[in-house]
Amino acid sequence: MRLYPLKFEPIYKQRIWGGQKLRYIFGKDLPEGQKIGESWELADLPNDKTVIANGELAGKTLAEVIKEYTNEIIGPGRYPGPFPLLIKLLDAQDVLSLQVHPDEQACKRLGEGEPKTECWYIIYAEPDSYIYKGLKKDVTKSQFEEAIANGSVAEFLTKVSVEAGQCHFLPAGTPHAIGPGLLIAEIQLPSDTTYRIFDWNRIDENGNSRQLHMEQSMESIHFDISENEPGVTTIGRLVDCEYFTVDKGHQAKNCEVLLSSGEMKIIIVLSGYGTITAQEVDAVEFKAGDCLLIPAAYEGAICFADNTEYLTVKL
Repeated sequence: MRLYPLKFEPIYKQRIWGGQKLRYIFGKDLPEGQKIGESWELADLPNDKTVIANGELAGKTLAEVIKEYTNEIIGPGRYPGPFPLLIKLLDAQDVLSLQVHPDEQACKRLGEGEPKTECWYIIYAEPDSYIYKGLKKDVTKSQFEEAIANGSVAEFLTKVSVEAGQCHFLPAGTPHAIGPGLLIAEIQLPSDTTYRIFDWNRIDENGNSRQLHMEQSMESIHFDISENEPGVTTIGRLVDCEYFTVDKGHQAKNCEVLLSSGEMKIIIVLSGYGTITAQEVDAVEFKAGDCLLIPAAYEGAICFADNTEYLTVKL
């Protein structure tokens, strides 16, 4: 079988901070009346595996197809284990809890969890939007623990104003939180290990606070990551880390770009639409909000029918 660009059925996640912006901006078929905070576009976790939505392989999971066509999809010499990335779209209508993800060393010390490094590409931002990203300079562990206990934690965090088009890199060990009014593409390691540091003194309808993970959080935070370190990009190569690269592309209407074989690519379409074509394979249409996996063995061309912005992710 000639492999082709794969599209997937998103996995929608209800979150108390979510909304319906993915429907309004990208036309996603969200469940009515639910606060959808996350759309998992490409996933291969034990309990969440995205299903292929197009072509001859429709109905199979990403894991099933990679197991059968490892070299053709991932490329020769790659380990056919769980897919090494998780791609999400996030709709934050309220501020998220302050969180941290462990690195490999923290997971070993704790005896649990999976490491998680990630990046956030800001697709849409309401005026005065912000994120929390790392600690202010020279904040100590004891200072931070005291701030969490007395509810003044925001004073010790780096609050960053954000706007559409920015990419923020968040290595494991960075305390972080997404502010309200943001739509984000998140590219990360395939881990759902999240330790909640602080939840802004919120309580639910029953008067209960959400669970915090203090021991794990303090073990995971890198107190040497400060506001003085770089991590905001807007054009070209957005992220280049040991786990993945992310590049931003923009093509004009009626432009055609060749896709060479030999390297798997993931394309996240931010705006516009078009088709991907190759000899002896049916054309695959795409539009804003789509996430496509281009197999390593595929050779073809992207034909842009409209001005299009997109992210290209590679291992």
